[in-house]
Formats: sequence, structure tokens, C-alpha cells
Amino acid sequence: MNRRLFLQHIAGVSGAVALGSWPLESWADNAATDLKITILHTNDQHSRLEPFPKTDRLAGRGGVVNRARILSKIRAEEANVLLFDAGDIFQGTPYFNFYKGRPEIELMSQMGYDAVTMGNHDFDGGLDLYVKQIKEHAKFSVLVANYDFSNTVMEGLAQPYKIFKIKGVRIGVFGLGINPQGLIPEKLFGGTKYLDPVKVANETAAMLRNEKKCSLVVCLSHLGYKMSGGEMSDLLLAPQTQHIDLIIGGHTHTFLNEPTLVKNQVGKPVIINQAGWGGASLGRLDFTFDRISKKVFFQSQAVSVNS
Repeated sequence: MNRRLFLQHIAGVSGAVALGSWPLESWADNAATDLKITILHTNDQHSRLEPFPKTDRLAGRGGVVNRARILSKIRAEEANVLLFDAGDIFQGTPYFNFYKGRPEIELMSQMGYDAVTMGNHDFDGGLDLYVKQIKEHAKFSVLVANYDFSNTVMEGLAQPYKIFKIKGVRIGVFGLGINPQGLIPEKLFGGTKYLDPVKVANETAAMLRNEKKCSLVVCLSHLGYKMSGGEMSDLLLAPQTQHIDLIIGGHTHTFLNEPTLVKNQVGKPVIINQAGWGGASLGRLDFTFDRISKKVFFQSQAVSVNS
């Protein structure tokens, strides 16, 4: 009871809320009353490996060296860390023009990314190039549930979802890609079939929750935080779902100081977060799985990446 009251008390300043009550598979340490898992995320890196120049409004922010240092510090402080990216790794600086995505993928592997989804600009070199860089240099998973890669070079490389097990807690993660029409030339999309993201999201999330017994279901989305003209976005997706707990977004380059909470179809909160672009920010969410109450709580922080 004291713990619940404390979390409620700090909710207004830290963003801590109770997400709900779900069965936890098991606990590696039966003496522990809770388990903390830290989820870090980026999106829309756009091949920006160095900090923003002095002439930019984001001057001095970003850069893979700064990000790697911050990641190392957080990992030294926290025992259980997952690192994700919501797409558009490629395109935006001469690094991509000259090296065709290799340094981006190599450096993300060195920084210990666990999984990514694909953005529209990740198709800019064509599927063959993307497959080459991922196969040769990636040490992380590519997750996209609503792109059917059958009979393409991506078949078997990208997976719809992945389950991360941390001390008995299952974290189910899946990816969603944006509608390619008008964004990705057909020749670059390479015969890939686009599937309805809402239908796929609900089917995948329900499977992860009910069949795979995941205590937290995470969507890596490149749909955009909010789109004009009523196009599908994270804000439109969340209320049409039942089992997604967290949407890590990309595409719209939205800097969120704190996540947006949207109620789903059954009135439970869906956390939506996005970390701007160019590696200028690192999204951070700390989830606490309470073994006694069987509830999951979170706190959030937007980490500025600089020297």
C-alpha cells in the first residue's frame, strides 16, 4: 500500500502510473518484491553519426559517441536494459551516400541495439542493399509485422515479433511500417505487400499477451505520432487496440518531453513515446513489475544527447 501511494504521489512530476494487472510467468529471485526493466529508444536517426552543427537549432546535440557514452552509463546503473529503434536509420547525411548504410548498422550493433523496425527511408537503397547491410553487420533483430516480404530478398530476415525474457518476465515486441504509397517508390519496395496495421497490431498483440504470456507488449511503430489528412498514426492506432502497452514511435520527428497516454478499447492506458530525430534525444522508460500486487508501473524521461 505504501508503494502504491508513493507512486501515485509522484505521478504528477515523473509520469509514473499503474498500467494494469497481468500474470507474471516466474521470478528468478523469489525474495525480490519487484523487477525493474529499462527501455531505451531512438527513431529517425537519418545517418546522423556526428552531433548537429553549430548552425542548427539542435547544435551540439546527438552524435553516436555521445549516445554510446550515455548508454554505457545507464547500463552501468541498471541491470536490465533493452534498446530499440523505430526506423529511418538511413538517409540524410553523406555517410549514407558514400557508405550505403554500413557505418550506421555497425555502430548500432556496437551500441547494443536489441531490435529495430523499418522506416520508409530504410528502403532508399532498395531491399538488396538493406539486406546486405543487415546480414553482414547487424547484431540486432529487424521486426515488421505488417509488411509481407514473401518472395522478396527480405523473406526470413525480418520477423513480425520477438520475445525478450528478463528474469522470468516476457516482453513481447513487434514492428509496424508505414503505408508505402506516395513515400516509397514501387521499385524500392521490392514486391513487399503492405498489410492493415490496425488488424495486424491487434492480432499480434493478442497473441503475445494471451498465447505467449507477455507481461508487457511493445510496438515499434513508424506510422508517425500524428498525421495530417486522417492517415493512420500512433494516436489513431492506440484507441483501436486492446493489448498494446507501449508504442515507441517514429517518422514525424516528434520530440516528446513525456509520453502521451491514450485509452485503448477497454479503457486501459497505452503509452506513446517518440524521441525526436537525428539522435538528439534518447527516450527512456523504466518499468517496475511488482510481484506482490502483480501490477506494472512506469516512469519516463527524455534524455538529451550531448557532450
